[in-house]
Amino acid sequence: MKLRFFEEGELGLGWIAVEPALMQRASHALTEGGRTWVIDPVSGDGLEEQIRALGEPAGVIQLLDRHGRDCEGLASRLGVELHHVPFAGVPDAPFRTLRLADLRGWREVALWWPERRALVCADAVGSAPYYLGPGERIALHPFLRLWPPKVLHGLQPEHVLCGHGEGIHGSGAAFALEEALSTARRRAPRWLWHQLRGRRP
Repeated sequence: MKLRFFEEGELGLGWIAVEPALMQRASHALTEGGRTWVIDPVSGDGLEEQIRALGEPAGVIQLLDRHGRDCEGLASRLGVELHHVPFAGVPDAPFRTLRLADLRGWREVALWWPERRALVCADAVGSAPYYLGPGERIALHPFLRLWPPKVLHGLQPEHVLCGHGEGIHGSGAAFALEEALSTARRRAPRWLWHQLRGRRP
């Protein structure tokens, strides 16, 4: 699998699987104190070397129950534990977990790293084109627009990393997240129209 790598500032490394292009499946490696946690990985050319270059692998974290991706295989190759939708948290990690969904067919946690003001989501928040309506930088998953997860309100992140599409960084990240949460329902019809119009032949 061909991967496109990009820096995540002080946090570590991100990458997107080139295929399928529509999905923009994004993964992340977060590093702290010489240790690296890998989030929802899609494996591909050169990945393990990139991860080991960041620091000692500390664990692989699967944030969403249906996001199997290459989590199990990569955890085995790196010789670390796989944390599968860790509602109770990840031991010895610098971040805590936020419960986003605990439903049949959709169990998801997010990671919140308070010292770095970093939020990491799997499907709940994304920047891939099929998430976005006009003028939106990030948005809730289409199925969550009517039921925005309350736990994400008020976090004030400086980094928002997504499972689909590149994340956003800097002073505008908190505003973009809060706007996505507070306008999700109201903008749902406009999102739908935008998506339908974009798919016309």
